[in-house]
Amino acid sequence: MVDEAVRGPGGDPPPEASGTFPAELTDTLVGIQRLIRRRLRGGLTGPRLRGAEVELLRLIESRPGIGVSEAARELHLAGNSVSTLVNQLVRAEYLVRETDPADRRAARLRLTGAAEKRLEDWHRRRAELVGGRLARLDGADHDALRAALPALRRLADLLHEDPEADDGPAGPEAAPAGAGVPGGPWTEGTPS
Repeated sequence: MVDEAVRGPGGDPPPEASGTFPAELTDTLVGIQRLIRRRLRGGLTGPRLRGAEVELLRLIESRPGIGVSEAARELHLAGNSVSTLVNQLVRAEYLVRETDPADRRAARLRLTGAAEKRLEDWHRRRAELVGGRLARLDGADHDALRAALPALRRLADLLHEDPEADDGPAGPEAAPAGAGVPGGPWTEGTPS
């Protein structure tokens, strides 16, 4: 039987325990993200990219030909902000903007060879860095991390949902300004 001091009255976790878990989880994930990003910056060639620029490149990598408006919705950014990022990345020769044949007013976005090479290098270096550190963990830690992946992915999906659909206490009224903006643990670092 679980001790009531551990579970609290009614079988729920005590407020002090459940209240710290979200902060501990996010602090840990953000800390890991920050360390990966800093370690990978050391071997970079080319100009450093900002987080939003990298997020846009990664989105286009996964969805070549995506439009500016759709990218803005996916990244939870204003359309004019994404247009500015597109212009900067076109000037840096990381993006190609093509006219959409179905709607000549719209643009379709594709990576250049330079962007593909940079992202491939970053993916490889990140895999080497994290893989090397994972290899140093004992089997129980490795298994625990692997077992947590499905729950973390479900949490990411829930966080990605439209905030207007929330009607609980953590809905849009409770969300701080800038909530949902890329840069959190699910951005997988930045090849900057």
